[in-house]
Amino acid sequence: MQNRDYVIISPCRDEVEYMQRTLDSVVAQTAPPKLWVIVDDGSTDGSSEILAGYANKYSFIRILKRENRGYRNVGPGVVDTFYAGLKTIDRGKYSYLCKLDLDLELPARYFERLMEKMEADPRIGTCSGKPYNERDGKLVSERRGDEMSAGMTKFYRIQCFEQIGGFVREVMWDAIDCHKCREMGWRASSWDEPDLNFTHLRVMGSSQHGILTGRARHGFGQYFMGTGWIYMLATCVFRAIEYPFIIGGIAMYYGYLKALFRQDKQLDDPALIREIRWYQSRSLLMGRHRAVESLEATNESRWNPDANAGGIALLQARMNAESTSTNDVAKSATDKSLLRGA
Repeated sequence: MQNRDYVIISPCRDEVEYMQRTLDSVVAQTAPPKLWVIVDDGSTDGSSEILAGYANKYSFIRILKRENRGYRNVGPGVVDTFYAGLKTIDRGKYSYLCKLDLDLELPARYFERLMEKMEADPRIGTCSGKPYNERDGKLVSERRGDEMSAGMTKFYRIQCFEQIGGFVREVMWDAIDCHKCREMGWRASSWDEPDLNFTHLRVMGSSQHGILTGRARHGFGQYFMGTGWIYMLATCVFRAIEYPFIIGGIAMYYGYLKALFRQDKQLDDPALIREIRWYQSRSLLMGRHRAVESLEATNESRWNPDANAGGIALLQARMNAESTSTNDVAKSATDKSLLRGA
């Protein structure tokens, strides 16, 4: 059996409504983490007191408190908070790394099963189970593709995480990383099975400013990632049958078109954008599963898990850019538009 030591880093801000179910499900894991760093990003709702109680009871839980910046910021703000926790650990001590949100309930074998999957396929760089929402007493799938690991529970092989340079600070960071994995010859995967299906207690694509703002933000993120307008339209139609029905898809396309017409910034990685668009065009023609298989076969020769020097340098630069990014986020938080208000 391979070394199964893993570390979890969880951003936390005012999660008192959901966090105890996450905390209880993690401490009950059949394969618990070696270390769990929970970064309290200025909570004011009683979350800090709950975290302190769990840290006193479980020696593998460590709480890192950050100054209250006065607002919640998803996307770049979450990545900033994650990096604050990442800076405090020695990555060389662990085989795996997980970014875990505190609005989830995991099955007891969740992490054990993920590690079994990764041990069986050394090319899997990141993976997760499938998210389900509680609705009218039933669990309803969020309909995530098998070619992505879910952003709320990103489980990574440390080598892969370092090689891709970590996460970008922008909405859609949790899709960009999977595309980057494939570009470098790794696989990104998620599976729908009892030991891996988890409950997402907060509705996908929602926002503290409302679910439509969250959907418009997602549209902006798709533009930032380089998604073409035809693929984006198909995505919005696919999501239109989910709550909030029809208007959720419209809000997504509005966010995308607004960013397109304003010519907002896009991901500074032209080669990756070209690969994303290649994958998206093939997905429309042959389906996502076959498109992913084709891309993985094409990029197999690029897979070299030991060649991570450049990625580590990029990861270090992204972690060190935290203070500047936080200032940029503060400016965007005051903009009340659909795209920047979340």
